[in-house]
Amino acid sequence: MKVSPSRASMVIITITESHGMPRRAHEPLSEAEVESLIRLARSNALAQQILAEHRARLAPATAALHALKTAPNFPPGSMTILMISDVYFPRVNGVSTSIASFRTALERQGHSVTLACPDYPVGQMDEPGVLRIPSRGVPSDPEDRMMRYRDLLALAPQLAEQAFDLIHVHTPFVAHYAGIKLGRRLGVPVVATYHTLFEEYLHHYVRWLPSRWLRFAARRFSVRQCHQLRALIAPSQAMQSALTRYGVTTPMSVISTGLALEAFTHPHEARDFRQRYGLPYEARLLLYVGRAAHEKNIGFLIEMLPRVLAEHPTTQLIITGEGPAQAALADQAQQAGMGGAVMFLGYLDRDGALQAAYRAADVFVFASRTETQGLVLLEALALGTPVVSTAVMGTRNVLVEGEGCLIAEENLNDFAARVNRLLSDDGLRTSLSARGRAYAAGWHEDAKAAELAALYRCHIPRDTSN
Repeated sequence: MKVSPSRASMVIITITESHGMPRRAHEPLSEAEVESLIRLARSNALAQQILAEHRARLAPATAALHALKTAPNFPPGSMTILMISDVYFPRVNGVSTSIASFRTALERQGHSVTLACPDYPVGQMDEPGVLRIPSRGVPSDPEDRMMRYRDLLALAPQLAEQAFDLIHVHTPFVAHYAGIKLGRRLGVPVVATYHTLFEEYLHHYVRWLPSRWLRFAARRFSVRQCHQLRALIAPSQAMQSALTRYGVTTPMSVISTGLALEAFTHPHEARDFRQRYGLPYEARLLLYVGRAAHEKNIGFLIEMLPRVLAEHPTTQLIITGEGPAQAALADQAQQAGMGGAVMFLGYLDRDGALQAAYRAADVFVFASRTETQGLVLLEALALGTPVVSTAVMGTRNVLVEGEGCLIAEENLNDFAARVNRLLSDDGLRTSLSARGRAYAAGWHEDAKAAELAALYRCHIPRDTSN
């Protein structure tokens, strides 16, 4: 509704009189003044609306922080840790799995661990101690979300009330910069796990720039971030060596992610895996678990498959997981005439369906060049699935020839020969299955969490620890 200058003047006069302000009965407001007042009112209303929306966005995280105040007291000598990550479940990847493993094991050992991570529009579940930060989508990457930096920092007063001893950052994007800022505001040390070797990833996604430029940029970016931290955790010796080559001088420790052996190996799918997906019982199943991403080198496995089919024609390659390379991989299989021998299942539930896939498989196959650890290898070994894999980067730290696996070169003939050997030798598969289970038991998450807790204590000032 348009307000006339004379009517606005009467309203202003009435208001100013009621507040003891000078009257302007004979000085009506000009049209410009009225418009200015209207803009001011609108801006105030907009500011109030923005503030209300901001509070509404933060309400779930604020409620989760309030719930922490009523949580049971932890024993003397325990630590209170804030983890921050740009990814977490329902986003399925190694970082999410690592965070869940360490949180669970640290809390079992008497420590308090709070996680700040993005909210997701679909599939997320409420968990005690998990602060879901409002987020926005990431262009060209529908799986990921980007936390709102200001919304996370706005929680600083409530976070300060929790008296955290240390901040542990898991990813190098919003989580890193917010973690550094919060560390300064809260007066606590900040450490980080370097989960991803970005120089091996970028050229798959930024194809219009030369690889050497991208590698240089990734290394400089990593060095700059690492030097802002009190300490670094590398999941493998290979990652530690790579960061040292970059020129990182921040103190580093190698602490691999452990496996929740009892919890992971316990679930059993009620339905038979082969029956569920229409797979013949006589078919030989090769299984890959992980993101369908270019850097995972799944195309190599598809290219290798005809050499296995030549000796074992009923073989099926099962690919679980989703990602940006899935369409290209499906096209590759079709063009090679193997569309019927390659099956894409998407992500499987880790509470039964995934375990059923591992148990049904004859061989787990893996050829990624960029793994900082390779948790899926340990999962396969823990469930007694023999492994054929290359040993590059972090997988060199996980795999030992004969301990549940055969190590292959990234060579089509060599890799296929090892797969064919396993498929042809029931006794070898049985032996590797038993040895793999025993070997995986040495990677229990409780032992790894104890190593991480010891690192935390080294960097928490004595007068601020609980």
